[in-house]
Order: sequence, then C-alpha cells, then structure tokens
Amino acid sequence: MTHNDIRAYCLAKPGVTEETPFDDVTLVYKVMGKMFALAGFDNDFINLKCDPDSAITLRERYDAVQPGYHMNKRLWNSVYYLDGALPDSLVYRWIDDSYNLVVAGLPKKVRTELTNLTKGT
Repeated sequence: MTHNDIRAYCLAKPGVTEETPFDDVTLVYKVMGKMFALAGFDNDFINLKCDPDSAITLRERYDAVQPGYHMNKRLWNSVYYLDGALPDSLVYRWIDDSYNLVVAGLPKKVRTELTNLTKGT
C-alpha cells in the first residue's frame, strides 16, 4: 500500500475533498467539510477517526496502531501502513469506519445532501 493508494481510496468516496490546511505535504480528507483522515507524504501513517472504545482495542491488538499523532488521542488513531505489517484490507476498512463515523455525526440536512450526491440527483 502506498500514499497514492490511500489518496485514491479516500478521494473515491462520495462528498470527499482533499485540502492542505497545515502545509504542502499533509493531506486532509474531509467528507462534507468534516475531517475523517489526515495523511502526509513525508510520513508513513494515516490518522483516522475512531470510536473511543474501538481506538483503545485496536491499539492493544496492533502494534501499527498508535494514539493519533497531533490529534485528540481519545478519538484518533495513527495507523502505520507503509511497512506492510497490516493487510491493506484492514487499513481500507478503518478508513471506511472513519468516514462512516464522521458521516453519522453530520447534521441530517448535510447527510441528505451527501445521499443525493451518491445517487447523482
């Protein structure tokens, strides 16, 4: 799995934009304006939002999952993926979980807009 794989996967999701609010190498992925992932071309991890209980469980189970670097440690994990220690499918699933968690927290009106984008209406 490469940085470009992560980037393509995130950008393929409905309502996702990519921004660089911090610097030229840190990519922030947002769904309908809310961040669900942060990755940099100068590091080997991606920060993903996570349910607080799941965040702790994942950190205990996988050495490649650490508290979110420069993030709220309760809600974010840093997932180190470039060394191949984790199956790609697992990293993709966690990206999906982060995206879905953020979508679930969007106001109903915004979720409806996202649904309409998905349906192409």
